[in-house]
Amino acid sequence: MARNILILGASYGSLLGTKLLMAGHNVTLVCRKKTAELINREGTEVRIKLRDEKAHRAIFSRDLPGKLDAVTPAEVDLSRYDLVGLAMQEPQYTNHTIRVLMIKIAEAKLPCLSIMNMPPLPYLKRIPALADMDLEEAYTNALVWERFKPGLVSLCSPDPQAFRPPDEAANILHVGLPTNFKAAAFEDEQHNKLLRELEADIDAVKLDGQDVPVKLKVFDSLFVPLAKWSMLLTGNYRCITPNEPQSIRDAVHGDLKLSRSIYDHVDGIARRLGADPTDQVPFEKYAKAAESLLKPSSAARAVAAGAPFIERVDLLVKLISHQLGAPNAEIDNTVQVVDQKLSEKIVGSGSGSA
Repeated sequence: MARNILILGASYGSLLGTKLLMAGHNVTLVCRKKTAELINREGTEVRIKLRDEKAHRAIFSRDLPGKLDAVTPAEVDLSRYDLVGLAMQEPQYTNHTIRVLMIKIAEAKLPCLSIMNMPPLPYLKRIPALADMDLEEAYTNALVWERFKPGLVSLCSPDPQAFRPPDEAANILHVGLPTNFKAAAFEDEQHNKLLRELEADIDAVKLDGQDVPVKLKVFDSLFVPLAKWSMLLTGNYRCITPNEPQSIRDAVHGDLKLSRSIYDHVDGIARRLGADPTDQVPFEKYAKAAESLLKPSSAARAVAAGAPFIERVDLLVKLISHQLGAPNAEIDNTVQVVDQKLSEKIVGSGSGSA
């Protein structure tokens, strides 16, 4: 049966959207008016490399069995959908029209699967050790999440690395590292039944008789998506330096011993919260993957481009570490560098407009 999935965010969201379209499901992408018009006119293109192939394949939404459309936030009719995917950067949810849509989604009690790096606050409330912690400071506007019932919100670790190629249209996405989306289950078994149905349908897809990477994997453990935190704190946020941004590879491999110590500390924090070592990714596997990540992280590129706000998983992990009585000087330093670079942008833009 074809399901109808609403995905907020047409950039990274088009990767999950394409996988769902390939499996015969229908997808609506929520985005800006200009991007929506482009997608409705031309569809999307996701470039992905199949196993043992050297060149990327271009997968066009118009060639797929599922139906794709794109709308602005104000045009969404929530009665159409079975599931909502949250694929925007966390600061984008503060936009007024997105906030209004989020209120409607919460009231509709639709299950929401996040593929953000920054876990939605209601999802964190499902973890007993975090339920009463003060974590709002890490969010651009924590009030966005206040109406959501925790059991209706889950997190899908956004392990696949993808980006919009510069100087190309907004409906194109290039997948650099085609790993899997790893989702934690919902509280309600009916919602999990839907999630596992999507998992099986995506898994069955073939392209020219070949398997297509970037699967949806569903786990009973709430902690599997938290494995991404070690990667983000070791690589992505350390791409942001006091000077020019560095690649993820250089952030990780510049001092492998230091990188391992940060990675192990964050894994240890996740275990303090309840994670099992089997929920986590060994450092060696991450370090190997990082060898091919030759660009700065999206967070570092955003800061370099002058963004006043980015997702702050670094600050979130710092707040959790301190409230568990297990601070880490390297993580504190990373947060300080990111704070400094963001404040430079804000002060700089302020003085420029005077």
